[in-house]
Amino acid sequence: MDYTIIDAHAHLWLKQDAVVDGMAIRTLKDGQSEFMGEVRQMIPPFMIDGVNSAEVFLSNMNYAQVSGAVITQEFIDGFQNDYLMEVAQRYPDRFKVCGMCEFRKPGYLNEAKELASKGFNAIKIPAQRLLLKEGRVMLTCDEMMQLFAFMEDNDMILSIDLADGDTQVGEMREIIQEFPRLKIAIGHFAMVTREGWLEQVKLAQAPNVRIESGGITWLFNNEFYPFMGAVKAIKEAANLVGMEKLMWGSDYPRTITAITYKMSYDFVTKSDELSGEEKRLFLGENARSFYGFGNFPELKYIRNMSE
Repeated sequence: MDYTIIDAHAHLWLKQDAVVDGMAIRTLKDGQSEFMGEVRQMIPPFMIDGVNSAEVFLSNMNYAQVSGAVITQEFIDGFQNDYLMEVAQRYPDRFKVCGMCEFRKPGYLNEAKELASKGFNAIKIPAQRLLLKEGRVMLTCDEMMQLFAFMEDNDMILSIDLADGDTQVGEMREIIQEFPRLKIAIGHFAMVTREGWLEQVKLAQAPNVRIESGGITWLFNNEFYPFMGAVKAIKEAANLVGMEKLMWGSDYPRTITAITYKMSYDFVTKSDELSGEEKRLFLGENARSFYGFGNFPELKYIRNMSE
């Protein structure tokens, strides 16, 4: 493998059991979940028990020669803090994990402090889920700003997914200005297929902000492999903020209901639109330095039976 590959946006869970906007998300069978009023294929059907474990992910990572991964969280999967701390302790050379608090109601500052005391050094905010019917949770409210001050003082990383377009960009600009040492990773490649996505990308003009591409194959699913539109979007973002500000992410395991895990990055390695150095930065080196990964085990290429 010519590149060290690090996945900057993936998910793990033992069981989905959550409520979002008053609607349930529950693990069923054969990789399916009850999802906000309908049954969806949440993970590949061979994951029959619905368990999205670190061991299965590591098998995929080893096969695809992905050295490390950042495990983020989302309200739709339920809170996985206890499991993710176990994962981090069991596989410290392969995973960085994000804790998540209940940001939809007050009290999350104390939750974050407790997570920090347990060893978490990154916090995930699914901010797109904070546009609640009963009232929007502002990212610049007093408790949030206290949270960011605590995170900055304790060298914690903020992983955050934003609502479409520039809905929350103004709030983020204020946060970035107030906390210039707070390391921030914005997910889902700024919701690249939605109007106004470049306004999110521009946030990475600040030294402490990065954009990661978790979910980019989902967002370009209608186009499908080899995702030429996604490659063009990566180049457009790089022209705006520099390739050193961009990180690859897969949004595993949801995205591999449509493609294999390796396909979620090899459309980049096979592209003639990106240079070797751009691929090296985007696929791993930027995430290595941003998240502080150390040495990785050597992952040898194993030939398929079809080769």
